[in-house]
Amino acid sequence: MAKDITFRELQKAVTTLSKQVVRSSETIRKHGQFIADEAQDTARTAEGIAAMGVDSDTIAETNHLAKLMDGLSDSAHAYVSAADTTAKSAKAAHAQNQTSHGGIAEAVSRATVQTSGLNREWLRQE
Repeated sequence: MAKDITFRELQKAVTTLSKQVVRSSETIRKHGQFIADEAQDTARTAEGIAAMGVDSDTIAETNHLAKLMDGLSDSAHAYVSAADTTAKSAKAAHAQNQTSHGGIAEAVSRATVQTSGLNREWLRQE
């Protein structure tokens, strides 16, 4: 069942969502960069242990780990890109909400008449 939502509730929800998505994507971006840096370090470690003559299986496993970490970093960056798109969509929804209903909400909030008892169905009529 759909819940009736007021302009202010919608405005607050969209703004909050946008901020949460931006914060979360920034956190994920930092983690993705950390993983990418660690992947590079792991690849360098593989080169180093190869130069020391460590067995080929250990070198291969270390290289494989570096590649897995690179893939994980790429996935994190893709997720951040999607989160950025979501944040932009939330901001666009907020702007559209403001454009569509902002004037009405402002007029109601400035009204000197008590509007809480108005028949909402009457207001919806053309």
